[in-house]
Amino acid sequence: MGDVKYSDILSFLFAVHEVNQNPRLLPNISLGCNIYENYFDARITYDAMIDMLSTGQKNVPNYICGRESKLAAVIEGVDSEVSTQISDMSKNYKIPQLHLFLADVQLYNTSVDGAYLDENGALAADFDIVNVLAFPNKTTVQMKVGNIKRQASGPDVNLTIDQDDIAWPRQFHQAVPRSRCTNSCLPGYAQEVQEGKPFCCYSCSPCPEGTISAQEDADHCTKCPEDQHPNKDRDQCTPKIITFLSYDEYLGTLLASTALFLSLITGLVLGIFIKYIDTPIVKANNRDLSYILLVSLLLSFLSSFLFIGRPRKVTCLLRQTAFGIIFSVAVSSLLAKTITVVMAFLATKPGNRVRRWLGKSLANSIVISCSGIQILICVIWLGTSPPYTASDMHSQAGEIILQCNEGSVVMFYTVLGYMGFLAAICFTVAFLARKLPGSFNEAKLITFSMLVFCSVWVSFVPTYLSTKGKYMVAVQIFSMLASSAGLLGCIFLLKCYIIVLRPDLNTKEHLMMKTNEGV
Repeated sequence: MGDVKYSDILSFLFAVHEVNQNPRLLPNISLGCNIYENYFDARITYDAMIDMLSTGQKNVPNYICGRESKLAAVIEGVDSEVSTQISDMSKNYKIPQLHLFLADVQLYNTSVDGAYLDENGALAADFDIVNVLAFPNKTTVQMKVGNIKRQASGPDVNLTIDQDDIAWPRQFHQAVPRSRCTNSCLPGYAQEVQEGKPFCCYSCSPCPEGTISAQEDADHCTKCPEDQHPNKDRDQCTPKIITFLSYDEYLGTLLASTALFLSLITGLVLGIFIKYIDTPIVKANNRDLSYILLVSLLLSFLSSFLFIGRPRKVTCLLRQTAFGIIFSVAVSSLLAKTITVVMAFLATKPGNRVRRWLGKSLANSIVISCSGIQILICVIWLGTSPPYTASDMHSQAGEIILQCNEGSVVMFYTVLGYMGFLAAICFTVAFLARKLPGSFNEAKLITFSMLVFCSVWVSFVPTYLSTKGKYMVAVQIFSMLASSAGLLGCIFLLKCYIIVLRPDLNTKEHLMMKTNEGV
């Protein structure tokens, strides 16, 4: 901009050409230039500055759209007033402003003849290249950084620039030529300023966990989107793997096979009890409660399949509520069995009025009331904060875990707590009644079964809280299968053995004999 002769422009273009041809000056960087004439007019000056600061086809500063070139400096040769106008804009964008003093020959012409153009229009004298620093208080500092020789000096010495003499304002933060201290920071690394060294010298530090740099000499590393994660070299983002407890993996297949096997065993036991419904051992163990317990155990094994496979809205709603209700029915039937055993023993004592409480109504009332409370808790849960499908993108690196969010953690642990409360009461009553006579030794089996049941679920809570993702689901399935299998084995294994393999023991006389022996 300003009062610059055609020869000055040619010299400037020649200097740019020489810099671009020299690989040692600015390696891997090419200089370019735009030349403007402002006619010493403020409006035209500002219009030219806006055009230089805009990267698109339209003059819109502060937006990067279109060309990717960066404005490195403004070189002008105008008077102080217009120079100040240029400085007002360039300092806002922290762009260096260089003043080429060619008009004032007496001040900057290093020759003595006072002429800087010969009769052919070529340079007849030597001229200094001056670096002018403009500061916010509108003061300037000038320093010589090189010179332009006349053509007679030879083609190799037409332009000299002393890079050590170039000074930058303290507030200048634009990108500078690539450092000679470090060859290059590869993708996956970012520049890190070395304390005590020039700011153009930097070291290369690897990108932190979860970030990448996709280009060389990146100023900083960037985070990947939530559904992506850095690759091994941390130079690009790759999609995360979607995971859940599926039937295709070994763990899901093993749990599903175990649940299916235990379901078949439970169905077999239920079939044996139905077939031998009129035998003394079946009658002595309260057939209705035995059927309720076996059906609830069968459903508990089958409910494991709600936890395996891709989580969906329906399965998320049914998982925990079905688990809580089914296990509450099972524990309630065991509690009813235990109370019935105690009441039956008390009824055998002369003058005791407990006999009138015996019958199906007592057992049914216990099962319905205890299970009804759990059903009410689950209804409140579904009505206030029901479970829903969710994606966990942060627990496991490189994975998106599809899972069921419980909705309300308080309600989930309320369901578990109530189930534990029923189990504790059942265990306590059965433990106190464990020494009843032989025909009522059902209490001993219930005591041992509830000991297994409580042990499984007490260990479940810390294990469940210490795992993540699909392994939390696997822990709950294992606890369901283990506790249900414990009830099935402790309560019904010996009975099925006697019914099928030792029918001689399945007689009324044998049961009476055991009772008289007090075993």
